[in-house]
Amino acid sequence: MSATMTTDRPRTLHQHDAARIRFSGVLHSEWIKLRSLRSTIWSLLVLVLVPIGIGVLLASLADDGGRTVTGDAARNALVQYSTSGATIAVLVVAVIGALVVTGEYGTGMIRSTFSAVPRRWEALAAKGIVLAATVFVTSAVSVWATAFTTLPIADANGVEASLDASVAMPLLGASVYLTLIALLAFAVGIVLRSTAGAIATVLGLMLVAPVVVQLVQGFTHATWLGTLNNLLPQNAGQPLMQFGTEDTSGWHDGVLALGGWSGFAVLAAWVVAASATALVLAQKRDA
Repeated sequence: MSATMTTDRPRTLHQHDAARIRFSGVLHSEWIKLRSLRSTIWSLLVLVLVPIGIGVLLASLADDGGRTVTGDAARNALVQYSTSGATIAVLVVAVIGALVVTGEYGTGMIRSTFSAVPRRWEALAAKGIVLAATVFVTSAVSVWATAFTTLPIADANGVEASLDASVAMPLLGASVYLTLIALLAFAVGIVLRSTAGAIATVLGLMLVAPVVVQLVQGFTHATWLGTLNNLLPQNAGQPLMQFGTEDTSGWHDGVLALGGWSGFAVLAAWVVAASATALVLAQKRDA
C-alpha cells in the first residue's frame, strides 16, 4: 500500500505542475528566446533599414519632367516608395520565420521546449504569436518610417502626396503581407525541421514557382495557369500593398484577379493549411 502511494505522488505532482503552466508564461519564454538570438536582432535591423533605404532612393530619383504630380497619382507614388522595400523584406521575414523553429530542431532544444510545455500546440502557438507580433510591429515601423522619410523628398521632386486613409491601407497591408509570409515560413519549418529546407521551399514557392508558371503559360497559352499564378503566395499578397479606390478583383478574360481582401484571404489560406499540417505532424512525430 505504501509503495503504491510513493509511486503515485510524483506523478500527481507532475500533472499538477503541468496544469499550472500558463500560456502567458509560455509567450514570455518564447519572447526571451527570440530576442536573445543575435541572428534575429540583425535580421530585424535589416527589415527596418533596407526598405527605408530603397524608398529614399526611389523618391530621390523620381523625375516627372518638371511637372507637379498631385491627387491619386501622387498618393500612388508615395505608396510605391513606401512599400517597394517589401520585395526585399519578404526574403528577410521568410528567413526569420524559418529560423524561429528550425534552430531549435537543429540543436535539439525543441525537446526541452516540449518537455516544459507538454501540450506541443501551445508551445508552437506561442512561437507563432511572438513571431507574428514581432514581424508586424517591426515591418510597420519600417513602412511608416519610409513613408514619413520619403514624403518631403517626393514633395521636393514635385510629387505632392499626403498620408490619408487611401495611403494608410496599403501601408498596413504591407505589414500584414510580411507577417503572413513569416508565419508561412514558420509552418514550413515545423514540417521540414530543416533551416535550409524550409527557406529553400518558401523562397522557391514565392520566387521560382511564379516564373515557372509564367513560362509554361507562355508556351501553352492556358488561361487557368494565369489564375494559378495569381493564387501563389507572392502574387496573392501583392494586392495588399497596391493603392487604389476601385475593386478590380474578379474574372477578367478567364483569369481570376485578386483584390486586397481576396488576396488576404488566399494568403491566409496558405498559412492556415501549412499551420494545420505542421500541428498534426508535430503531434505525431518524435521531437
